This record gives sequence, structure tokens and C-alpha cells, in this order.
Amino acid sequence: MRLRVLGILALLSVVVVLAASGAILASASRELTQEVQINRNAALNRFAQVAYDAALDGDSTQLQREMEGYSRLYGEGILIRLQHGTLRSGGLSEDGAEVRDAVSRASLNVSDTVLPTLQPLGSGSEVMSRSFGTASQVLGEAVLEVNLDAARQKLRERWLVVGLAAAVTEALLLLAAARLTGWVLRPVHRLNAAVTELEATGRSSQLPADGPPELRELTRSFSAMAQTVTESIDSQRQLIADTSHQLRNPVGALRLRIDLLHLELQTDLQLAAAAGVVAELERVEELLDGVLKLAAAEHKAFEGSARSALRPDSRRNPGLIDPFPVLQEEVERAAPAARSAGATLVLEEHPGFPLQLACNPDELAHMVGELLANAIKYVPGARISVAVRPQAGRLRIEVSDDGPGLSADERAASTGRFWRSPQHKEIPGNGLGMTIVDRLAEANGARLVLAERSPHGLVARLDFPDPASSTGAGPEPGPGPAPRPGRESTHD
Repeated sequence: MRLRVLGILALLSVVVVLAASGAILASASRELTQEVQINRNAALNRFAQVAYDAALDGDSTQLQREMEGYSRLYGEGILIRLQHGTLRSGGLSEDGAEVRDAVSRASLNVSDTVLPTLQPLGSGSEVMSRSFGTASQVLGEAVLEVNLDAARQKLRERWLVVGLAAAVTEALLLLAAARLTGWVLRPVHRLNAAVTELEATGRSSQLPADGPPELRELTRSFSAMAQTVTESIDSQRQLIADTSHQLRNPVGALRLRIDLLHLELQTDLQLAAAAGVVAELERVEELLDGVLKLAAAEHKAFEGSARSALRPDSRRNPGLIDPFPVLQEEVERAAPAARSAGATLVLEEHPGFPLQLACNPDELAHMVGELLANAIKYVPGARISVAVRPQAGRLRIEVSDDGPGLSADERAASTGRFWRSPQHKEIPGNGLGMTIVDRLAEANGARLVLAERSPHGLVARLDFPDPASSTGAGPEPGPGPAPRPGRESTHD
């Protein structure tokens, strides 16, 4: 925006400077032209008067002497035609067409004493002419050659001075325009940065009130609004934190009381009712744990997006890790649950060359663990595969199963809070697992993609940017962890 405003002001200043310079130079040309014209008119009138006296006396000696003296002094030729002959000095003769035309006009009693306006790049000389005689008779013609080189040189010098002055003036105007543009737009840029910061972090630093009065008032209004928004967001966050903390105590106390009450129950009906209450308490605890995990994941994603919005090069960089050991550990941890559910858990072989991705190892383990837990819970008896696959410009971690899968609409809705597939309504859960994975992936610069597996099933992919692709070097086979056979955990 500053460049656009500065460009407009620069264009206007150039137009103003050029117009002013043009007016000054035109005035200088007219002034020098008039000065030369007045001087040469006086000289021509003088020679016409002397020639008139010579024509009456019949003696042109004095006239010739004055003509030659003038030509030696000014370097300009003079031609005077009398009735008894023609006098010349300075090499001016009637051979030139311009001189002949001037003599012809003067013989018709038409004076030609006006010079054209001087131009700095012109050349050559002009002629002035007039007749002399009585009111009823022309006794002769006087022609004066006017050398304009000196006047043109003086005009060029003035052009140079005006040009330098115009350049200095333009530079000063540009400097003033830059200062003025900065003064006007600085509050605008600060407001834009503050809006971005407020959108990304929910907070905004206090802005100094400077610039034009309208922008100062706008800055003060924005600061007041940002303070109100920040206080509201802080209040909401504190309310959520306090509520989550306070819920822990009554839920724990309620579980303890039910356990104590359980000892006093005798009939099967009472025991079944107590078991239902315990199941609901466990669901509340699971839901509370999920909400807290989601809040933590969204906070991490929020921090990453805020850094990226405010400083694109400052996104959280947790360092490069090899994801394969994390996958091994999570597969081993999920193996007992897979065996209990009758599922087959397979970790595909290592690709055979070094693997690296930028991710927090604990958060990667959390994401893979959530995906495995979802597959084991909702697709009992399925074959679940875990793999890491290098792709063009990225590194992909896949958790797939050969179950019934999800429809396209269900896959699109699966990362929403508390969403659960209609076909899984009878299975305990809180609908937050995929949402947590999606937020943690975003926090680490990755992307969660759910796709259909052929011929049936679901593929959950974590697409990470490949660090090697940013340097133009893709992954190539080389020294690294040796390939390992696929590891299976099956229900016995």
C-alpha cells in the first residue's frame, strides 16, 4: 500500500515540477528573446537613421565606417541598400534567400523586426530589416544579421540551472512524500499487524496513538475493542479450566460413594443398577479426559498457527526424528488390546533408508496410538496395518484396516467434535479421537487424511512435509536401520 500511495504522490510531484519548470523555461526564452530583439532593434534603428542622413547628403563614408565597427564588435553582418549603391559589412550579402526576402519586404515599407522565440538546441542566425526614408518615399533598406548563439548559450545555462533545481525539488518532494506516507500509513500497518495478532492469538499489544487525528481515534477504538475481546477470551478459557478442574472432584467423590454403596447392595437388580451408574461415571470420566486432551491439542495447534500467521518462518520446529521406532513402540503397546479384540496388528517393513520428519515424538505417539485404538475398537477381528511411506515431497504414516470403512460423508465429518458413526453407536466412545489427531497433526505441520481402502476398509494417513524435499534431495537408499520383517499380533 505504501508503494502505491508513494507512486501516486511521486507522479503528482513530477507533474507539478515539470509544469513549473516548463513555465520558468518558457518565460526565460521569452525574456532572452525580447532582450536580444530590443538591443538589435535599437542598432537597426541607429543604422537606418545614419543611412537616411547618408542618402540625403550623398556621403556614405561615415555609414560604412560604423557598419564595419559594429560587425567587428558583435560579429554580425549588416547590409544597407541606398539609391546610389549597396553597403555591406560582416560578410552579409544578397546571395542568401533570407536576406533577399528581407530586402524585398523592406522595399515595400514592411518592417521585419520580430525574432522567433529562442530554443536552447537551435542553431544559425536570424535577420531583421526595415526601410528608411520620408513619409512618401522609401530611400533605402537596412538588413541586420542577428547572431543568436550567445543568447542560446545563456538559455542553455538557465535550462541547466532550472533542471538541477527541479531535480533537487523533486528529490525533496519525494522525501517529504515518503515521510508523509510513512506518517499516515504507519498506524494502518500497526493496526493490520494488531488485527492479525488478535485473530491468531486472541491478544493484541497496546498500540501507540500517532498519525492523523482520524487514525489516532481509530487506533484508540481498536485498542479498547481488543482489550475487551482479550478479557472475554481469557475469561472463557479460565471458566473452562476451572470447570474441568472442579468436575474432577465431584466425579471422584461420586465414584467413591458408589463403590461404598456397592458393598451394601444385596439383590441382582440393585447390583445391575449400580453397574449402570458406574458405567455412566466411566463414560463421564472418559469424556472429561477427551475434552482435556482435545483442549491441549487445540492449544498446540493454535500456537503453531499463531506463529505461522505472525512470523511465517517461526513455526514451532520440534526437530527431526525417525518415526519408525515410535511406530514400533505404539504397535507393541496396542498389541494386547488387538489380541483381545481378535484383530491382527501388522507393522510393515522399514523402507531401508533413513527416515526423518519434523514432529514431537510424544505427539506422534499420541496420534498413532489414537488411530490404532480407533481401529481396534471399531473394527474387531480386522487386519490393521501400520506403515511409513515416502512420497513426493512428503512422508506418510498410514494406519489402515480391512473393515467396512466409512462413507465419503462420514469421512468428511469424522474430525468434528463428538461425531460418531451411526454404525458404532453401541460401542462406548466420546467422538473426540479423530479430532485430537487432526489438531495434533496441524500443530506439527502435518495433515490427517481419511481415505477408502481397496477393496474395503479405511486408511488414515498422516502426511508430513519431507525435510529432504526442501533441499531438493529426495530420500535415497543408504545406510540406515536394517529392514525388519512385518510384526504381527494376532488373537490366539
